[in-house]
Amino acid sequence: MASSAATAFTPDAVSIGARHLEVGGEWVASFAVVGFPREVHPGWLAPLLTYPGRLDVSVHVEPIDPATAASRLKKQLAKLESGRRHTAEHGRLHDPQVEAATEDAYDLSSRVARGEGKLFRLGLYLTVHAPTEQTLADEVAAVRALCASLLLDAKHTTYRSLQGWVSTLPMGLDLIGMRRTFDTSALAASFPFTSPDLPAPDPTSVAAPSGVLYGYNLGSQGLVHWDRFGEGMHNHNSVILGRSGAGKSYLVKLELLRSLYRGVEIAVVDPEDEYARLARAVGGTYVHLGAPGVRLNPFDLPIHTRADGRRTAPKDALIRRSLFLHTVIAVLLGSEPQAAQRAALDRAIAATYQSVGITADPRTWTRPSPTLRTLRDQLAADQARDPAAVELAARLHPFVEGAFKQLFDGPSSITPEGHLVVFSLRDLPDELKAIGTLLTLDAVWRRVSNPAIRRPRLVVVDEAWLLMREKSGAEFLFRMAKASRKHWAGLTVATQDTADVLGSDLGKAVVANAATQILLRQASQAIDEVSQTFDLSAGERAFLLSADRGQGLLSAGTQRVAFHAIASPTEHYLVTSNPAELAAYADTAESTGEADTGFVDLGVGDEFPLGADGDVYDGDEYGSDEDDQIALGGV
Repeated sequence: MASSAATAFTPDAVSIGARHLEVGGEWVASFAVVGFPREVHPGWLAPLLTYPGRLDVSVHVEPIDPATAASRLKKQLAKLESGRRHTAEHGRLHDPQVEAATEDAYDLSSRVARGEGKLFRLGLYLTVHAPTEQTLADEVAAVRALCASLLLDAKHTTYRSLQGWVSTLPMGLDLIGMRRTFDTSALAASFPFTSPDLPAPDPTSVAAPSGVLYGYNLGSQGLVHWDRFGEGMHNHNSVILGRSGAGKSYLVKLELLRSLYRGVEIAVVDPEDEYARLARAVGGTYVHLGAPGVRLNPFDLPIHTRADGRRTAPKDALIRRSLFLHTVIAVLLGSEPQAAQRAALDRAIAATYQSVGITADPRTWTRPSPTLRTLRDQLAADQARDPAAVELAARLHPFVEGAFKQLFDGPSSITPEGHLVVFSLRDLPDELKAIGTLLTLDAVWRRVSNPAIRRPRLVVVDEAWLLMREKSGAEFLFRMAKASRKHWAGLTVATQDTADVLGSDLGKAVVANAATQILLRQASQAIDEVSQTFDLSAGERAFLLSADRGQGLLSAGTQRVAFHAIASPTEHYLVTSNPAELAAYADTAESTGEADTGFVDLGVGDEFPLGADGDVYDGDEYGSDEDDQIALGGV
């Protein structure tokens, strides 16, 4: 019985050639991998395991005891150092491969000595199967090309084809004996069940991946999905760092659009007016700061309207608003007021609210709020008692009656609500962009902290360096990053000025409080600081220096994956900011007579609005309703 069972798995005949076998009518060729890359990443064997043809991959592992490992490393270091000294004594050029090997040997020796890892002997063998000899030749060429792309040197087991085939059978026999020394981390990355793809939240589920599609995986043939609001996430924040032109805003807009599909409410701080077309296409609210009549009053108290129509506010709303006004004044003035000025400002803020009948009694908080002009007048009235108040009143004059009064000259004229709210800061003067960003974040935070709204929300701050360069603004952004998780919200910070973010403690704290971190192409001047902050390997560092537009590294906890952002033609039209493409879209609309209607035919079965100035999109039709223009801040 045992003999008949063994016969079922035994081929009828085996024909042995120099570089191939013919096993039961099937042609087989084997390889031994003799050259490996200097650095490997988790799942680096996945391209071999997912090869479309029949390819057997066999990994043989033999542990080396610590005493033998230390002795061999010592001998290897002696050989390498001897060679280097001989080269230096004879004035020859250094061999880069020897220098790299010496550096790796020293690093490996120190880690083994500290007990941080062990050494193993690893043999990697491949066997290709094909139905005919000609097909086998094609498969062999394809496999060797694949190995070369992975920096693997695969050699034929010439005149040992039978031993090579047996070494890849599931019998645990290594008849070739061509092995390479691996340490613990490299061996763990070689484990066949590892993958360069992000782990699924529930590996046993057959449901479609949850979260947002970022693009395709550069290390495998899979797609990169990530759910910032998934279970097990410490927070829902994200930080995106990349130099100008790396595709940072493109990726942010893609994530924004795909998050809207999932019912996430989003608010965007847009410094360059890049989100206007997207907002109009999906029926969002577009707030054009810097346009006539568009104002945000920093004195407004956070009054929330509940589902039953009742209006509520936190018990300490007035105190918190008074403290926030200190931050507003500091950003307006460009520096922290001195101690005497802070005392005068505190008295003036209290007097300003009292002048309009708002006191510590919550029943008075629904009354119309004062304005910056009222605060200036209170400071001026305090001049008899405190000269510091006179200086503050004078410094606030440009924002009350001078050139920069348009943002504060009256009560708030907008109520930003909706599934997508975009605050455009492009037309604000440079002197007001920092305070405009701060007031916008404050308006967004009021809605985020509204307990009556129970749905996931995202707050996107594009070009965050405008706010991070101000100490008070950076502190406010840090507080939002710390507290947004409690309100089922996530903060997305995107900036091209990596040095400004990582150069301050507050900037590093914002990065540290982001569970999702995305690095796009980096400038060579900033890569050292980025590598140190994010603990990048040499391979990841090289990837970020040479990444194409749209390529990046997504880091989520202990998982990292290299991806390339992809978009459909419809999505690309909505999110691109390439001037040449936008001009082409405008020319197409004009040539087809669609410029007047504000629509352009993309040629993919859908039409989207161009968003011409003066048009307001309410989700159903385009029009030029003057009232809507004032309410939404339209031009």
